[in-house]
Amino acid sequence: MAGRFLKYVEIQTKMASVLPFLLGLSYVIYAYGRFDRLNTLLFFASMLSFDMATTALNNYIDVKTNGKKLEFSQKTAKQIVLILLILASCLGLALVFYTGLIVLAIGALCFGVGIFYTFGPVPISRLPLGEIFSGLFMGLLIPFLVVYINAPKESLIDYDFSNWILIVSVNALNMLKLGVVAIPAMTGIANIMLSNNTCDLEADVAVNRFTLPYYLGVKNAVNLFAALYYLGYASIIVMVLFRIVPTYGLIIVFGLIPVQKNIQIFRKQQSKSSTFPLSVQNLGIMVIPVIISLIAGVIFK
Repeated sequence: MAGRFLKYVEIQTKMASVLPFLLGLSYVIYAYGRFDRLNTLLFFASMLSFDMATTALNNYIDVKTNGKKLEFSQKTAKQIVLILLILASCLGLALVFYTGLIVLAIGALCFGVGIFYTFGPVPISRLPLGEIFSGLFMGLLIPFLVVYINAPKESLIDYDFSNWILIVSVNALNMLKLGVVAIPAMTGIANIMLSNNTCDLEADVAVNRFTLPYYLGVKNAVNLFAALYYLGYASIIVMVLFRIVPTYGLIIVFGLIPVQKNIQIFRKQQSKSSTFPLSVQNLGIMVIPVIISLIAGVIFK
């Protein structure tokens, strides 16, 4: 039962949410020296539950559109989705109670995008927008929320509402720094989606699913695949130059060597079974060293 559940929610793909979470956590400890255990635990549990729910929902809907076989009966599969969504919602509301309305607003936005990614009359997954949404919502908003719930008040965004006047203040410098730190996660996650859609191009068109590679063509899609990795490594150089991460973090750039090797392999063949996993591997090669660099910075401080 446990094995079938983990397969249903595709637990092996959760690295795409866990790594941005760890990136945000290591950054907030390094930059602000703060860590709230309860807030962090609530967020992680809610995030993981929702990620599993959206994956399960996607697999459940694929039964109707692609004839995909489920690990459970349709009734049980539907119940699992509902339980995960309820769990994620309850944990999220508990986090809002401790942190405030900004978390509610951003969390509700993430929930909406996650559900309508595969559900509704025109799911996002059937449009050439999946790479943008996955990169922004998983690569940027997960680190943002982790930093926001742990950092001192007014570190990123604050608001005041009195006499029907809403005043929102944004610390532009801190937001910019966090945005730069999140770029490797954003580009790496967007490329997981891009490589998946490139490998599935023919099968997707057969079921009227027209993703970004359909409009770009395979050659341009692979060129974009490479360019996004180069952007990720360029952001790492910027992090070091402006001392957003420790100076010795520059060694992370050497990770471009195996990433470049994987890019060349993907150029030659776009296969779901053999070359798609390279995009997941590349995400780890880019993001994990950044996390280690930040943790080392905390230790050496």
